[in-house]
Amino acid sequence: MSSRSQRALARSRTGERTGITLIGLATLTAGVFGVLVGLEVFGQLRSRRPVLDPIAVDLLRTHALPARLVAVAVGVALVALGLLWAVRSLRPEPRPDLYLDPGAAGATVRVTASAATDALAADAESVPGVARAKARLVGRESAPALRLTLWLTDGADVRTVWRDVEDRVLAGARSSLGIRVLPTAIRLELDSSTGTSRVR
Repeated sequence: MSSRSQRALARSRTGERTGITLIGLATLTAGVFGVLVGLEVFGQLRSRRPVLDPIAVDLLRTHALPARLVAVAVGVALVALGLLWAVRSLRPEPRPDLYLDPGAAGATVRVTASAATDALAADAESVPGVARAKARLVGRESAPALRLTLWLTDGADVRTVWRDVEDRVLAGARSSLGIRVLPTAIRLELDSSTGTSRVR
């Protein structure tokens, strides 16, 4: 499955996974190095030396103020990086607007994400067997993807609904919006607003 198709299923976590992988590799490397030093792989002299080199300790004592300033700056930078990472992970997923092909008129037509999703939801609700629908565009303007949630009426034929949504709603959306490929994730739910139960 391509990354563009996966975007329709769930929000991309590539950045978070890459960062965590790099941190894990750095930590693993430090741990393995410590174990190898303790096993005297690099010699007995290295394994018996203190963790902090005495020359480095003397240098830090001699330049105590600059060392503290550097430590504070590094700490602040790490905190800022962590906050930026958290904000990026928690921020809402972008909803891209669409730009139609200007064609012969030469004027680009901008369709907002809310207008496009409202129209898609309305088209989906017109399909027999669909009680309610909710659509959401995600991804980038150059490569949008669609998440479509359908609440089906009791007794609806899922295969028929699926075929109608593909032939009428999605095909019409691609044609009207000028998009050749629109990765779509469809979630089917049973509409509970009627108060009926499927449990017998």
